Amino acid sequence: MSVNVTKLPSGLTVITDSMAHLETAALGVWTGVGGRDEKTDEHGMSHLLEHMAFKGTATRSARDIAEEIEAVGGDLNAATSTETTAYYARVLKADVPLALDVLSDILAHPSFDPEELEREKSVIEQEIGAAQDTPDDVVFEHLAELCYPDQAIGRSLLGTAKTLATFSRDNLNDYLATHYHGPEMVVAAAGAVDHARVVAEVEQRFAGFDAAPSPKPLPASFGKGGTRVTHRDLEQAHLTLALEGLPQSDPALFSLQVFTNVLGGGMSSRLFQEVREKRGLCYAIYTFHAGYSDTGFFGLYTGTDPADAPEMMDVIVDEIGNAVETLTEAEVARAKAQMKAGLLMALESCSARAEQMARHILSYGRPLTVDELIARIDAVSVETTRDAARNLLGRGRPAVAALGSGRGLETAATCAEGLTRPRARALLH
Repeated sequence: MSVNVTKLPSGLTVITDSMAHLETAALGVWTGVGGRDEKTDEHGMSHLLEHMAFKGTATRSARDIAEEIEAVGGDLNAATSTETTAYYARVLKADVPLALDVLSDILAHPSFDPEELEREKSVIEQEIGAAQDTPDDVVFEHLAELCYPDQAIGRSLLGTAKTLATFSRDNLNDYLATHYHGPEMVVAAAGAVDHARVVAEVEQRFAGFDAAPSPKPLPASFGKGGTRVTHRDLEQAHLTLALEGLPQSDPALFSLQVFTNVLGGGMSSRLFQEVREKRGLCYAIYTFHAGYSDTGFFGLYTGTDPADAPEMMDVIVDEIGNAVETLTEAEVARAKAQMKAGLLMALESCSARAEQMARHILSYGRPLTVDELIARIDAVSVETTRDAARNLLGRGRPAVAALGSGRGLETAATCAEGLTRPRARALLH
């Protein structure tokens, strides 16, 4: 693999990884703007803008965009997250210029046709409705609001029917002009690509994006914890728990990720073995860590029979507390091996590689090498993992969101407080 980086005078970064054995290329535009950049009256704007990107430009209709890419066997897609929005394509190596032309066109010359806009609002309203019918989505939406109350970072990316109704073509143009500038944009390409040719294409096609700075979002502040129990007639009780985690650049992030994997990162994890395999209390249980530029949160999800919810949460609290002081070398080694394998396997995909490079530029200002990432994983020890776990439990109360039926939900939420009560913390030191 050969990674090359060029920063254009506009501040836009071009990064490529030439993978000589491939005949295809993955490429895209990643921007450092997402849901957390929205003002209250802009809730859902990033996601709507992503949808509208494919709905026509000054020279291409929505059908033209789809047909041009699919006529060469390629595909085109986009995604919005809390801190980024991405527009990307997968094509044969000969069609890289076409993909860059289409990607630049949808961002530099969108038409935002009023009829298309109204249709797409309706599509997103259906998406919101589908999310509200999905318990997993609902409970995580409640959890995010508890973690970051009254903040854009804690809101759903989809917006609401009320906010969508207010958005106009002018609003979209203003949002694009405000947030899409060279310093916040990365064009990443991996696979059958030539760096110099990609740079030349980007210089020509993205010339309209200037070097003006984009406004920065407000700093995030993790909330004071607490619970939200929502009763709905469901077969399962959906339980989520979160603790204040670490930002993406924190040196202890890898140690915390190892602890997260030991707890609930796979079939060999403590929670999976104890809760599902030994006790049969659930079908799915897992933990994760979401890191952002200035904050992060450790999260847990499980679903169980409503009558079993209190026992489930008791077991979870005990397992998390016990893991802090009883972590073994074998568990840490296994979690590190999982992380390395995931990293190296992802590098075999040009799509995953392009996304990784873009996110590194946006997060760290430079691509991290494979050797550097492996070294950070190798540096994790039992002691650094325990320290990361102790700090995790010591930062504050958990946020707990529960969705389902039965009286056990309130009891389960109360059980979760055992994670960070003074008596429990004292036992951990």
